[in-house]
Amino acid sequence: MPKKEMIAMLLAGGQGSRLECLTRNIAKPAVSFGGKYRIIDFSLSNCVNSGIDTVGVLTQYKPFLLHSYVGIGTAWDLDSDTGGLHILPPFVDEKGGGWYQGTADAIYRNLDYIEQYDPEYVLIISGDHIYQMDYSQMLAFHKTQKADVTVSVIEVPMAEASRFGIVVTDAQNRIKKFVEKPKAPESNLASMGIYIFNWAVLKKALVADEAASHSANDFGKDILPMLMTQKRKLAAYRFQGYWKDVGTIESYYDANMDLLAKQPEFDIFKTHKNIYTNSGIYPPHYVGKKAVIKNSLVTNGCTILGEVIHSILGFGVYVGEGTRIEDSILLPNCQIQQECFVRKTIVGENTIIRPYCTIGVKTNQQPSQSGITVIENHSEIMEDTQLEEGKILYRPTVA
Repeated sequence: MPKKEMIAMLLAGGQGSRLECLTRNIAKPAVSFGGKYRIIDFSLSNCVNSGIDTVGVLTQYKPFLLHSYVGIGTAWDLDSDTGGLHILPPFVDEKGGGWYQGTADAIYRNLDYIEQYDPEYVLIISGDHIYQMDYSQMLAFHKTQKADVTVSVIEVPMAEASRFGIVVTDAQNRIKKFVEKPKAPESNLASMGIYIFNWAVLKKALVADEAASHSANDFGKDILPMLMTQKRKLAAYRFQGYWKDVGTIESYYDANMDLLAKQPEFDIFKTHKNIYTNSGIYPPHYVGKKAVIKNSLVTNGCTILGEVIHSILGFGVYVGEGTRIEDSILLPNCQIQQECFVRKTIVGENTIIRPYCTIGVKTNQQPSQSGITVIENHSEIMEDTQLEEGKILYRPTVA
């Protein structure tokens, strides 16, 4: 393989358990977003738009849909003979094998993959964030700083800082302290989980980490603190733009609803770079004579016969006559039949809601996850069903 200046390693194997039933049977990066996309589209598109033509996608949890969706990267122009996109699941070799034990272990187990490109730099990213970034600008900053590692950071509200890895920097943006999810944060500069390593530094650190019996094999908990102890130069790249970790029901819902704001901070219609996707070919959406649509995103293949208010509809969604959808996210190929009312609900892919159902009923009790009702993919809600707000509905497991 020809030598590469920088390749990307995209971590896409996490379970995403905080997304509840949305990830019971698929990996979090494969979850639908914004009607047209899946979450992994944003990281892959960032790579292409940054001139990165070699991406290793590390998968593990429930990977079938993600594998079939990503394929060989054709939709993102990553089907190159001299690089391209490669799926990297866990494997067994002559020494044994098993599941990836952490983010650092996942990269360590794929050192041979990286070695064949002999890169100067390795970009580590995640497949479960919503953002647009030009990684080439981060690389230019990394070179200017003469850093061993550069961590992309963003300011977050101080009240939320304990959810992230927090960095403390000096006036030259050199990282003086890094603490993973501190109880009492010293700053609000949060790591975005995006790292650029000098390849020689990364390789040495991964080998040392793998040999440490006490290690959790995690970049935030182990690799970065180790490099700090070794007095390596860690720089903080301050990202200015929209970024959301959609790891919870609330953050996933909010990030989708952000697209419907009057002046959205992340405007998918005015982005300076394309967001590529492999969402398939569907006919144009159809709007019936009595249909009403207000402040909503409606994707190809939808049939709208009822009312859709401040909602996002994935491709192939059906909304029947007399049905009203409010403040909701309908994932691809779901059907809401006639005379239903659906409020502040995430309806899973390929779900059928039979006639006369009321979903998201307000109650006097304090609802869970901010009153967002969630229905698992491939569910069937029978006629005349009522579901209270905040309910998480799992599809019954077939024995």
